[in-house]
Amino acid sequence: MNGAIEWFASISGMIAAMMIAWDHSRRVTGWGFVLFVFASCAWIISGVVNGTPPLAVQNLVLLAINLFGVYRYLIRKKAEA
Repeated sequence: MNGAIEWFASISGMIAAMMIAWDHSRRVTGWGFVLFVFASCAWIISGVVNGTPPLAVQNLVLLAINLFGVYRYLIRKKAEA
């Protein structure tokens, strides 16, 4: 394992999960997804470098989901009721 990359991915993932679960506001939730994007990228790097394709593939899928979260909470305008 790469040490620093895994620690970054792990800690940022935990913080992102807390931000999203807190559901304080759309902005905080959106930034939680941004942090998840960076965590997913770090796990992809780790998976590729360490020869663990399932980890890399899982985080490629999670990266797509997290990018959708960024779009939904930070880019797209909230629909009016």
